[in-house]
Amino acid sequence: MMLKSEHDISQLIQQCNDMMEILKAVQLLNLPDWWVCAGFVRSKIWDTLHEFQESTPLSDIDVIYFDVMQTDEHLEKELEQELRRISPTYPWSVKNQARMHVINDLPPYKSAEDGIAKFPETATSLGVRLDTPGNVVLTAPHGIQDVINLIVRPTPLFKSTKHLAAVYNQRVKSKNWQSRWQRLVTET
Repeated sequence: MMLKSEHDISQLIQQCNDMMEILKAVQLLNLPDWWVCAGFVRSKIWDTLHEFQESTPLSDIDVIYFDVMQTDEHLEKELEQELRRISPTYPWSVKNQARMHVINDLPPYKSAEDGIAKFPETATSLGVRLDTPGNVVLTAPHGIQDVINLIVRPTPLFKSTKHLAAVYNQRVKSKNWQSRWQRLVTET
């Protein structure tokens, strides 16, 4: 399958029953500014481009949202429990982007999409959610060219900030994505 546009990616996800089940489960929480992101989207794209018949198992399903009024990490754990109740077969991870800037010692994020823009790799800086009619909406703050061209490179923030560049390099090494997706090209 050829993936050339954001529309192609949205359609790919819309046609995947498991991914739609996940998105519908998250939508039930009615979280403000929510997205399912990172490997959930990236791995589907890479699997498709590598013509894998089986989806790569995910270590977690990254669900993010943005709520400056309730930044207690305990709430995130409650939301994970609720998702496990709704759909127990998935490894849920929920994070409020209104508090995640602290991890990288950055100024506060303005939205969940701002948080996605500050993920380590451009190919991972992707998120999807459902709109009111139930269509897949994609956000790609750094575009989709890297992910569809199988390029792993740091986002501008992780490239230009010394301590974050080290985080990116360690992450690429530990993830070892090329062992699964051999056609990837990694920029260091």
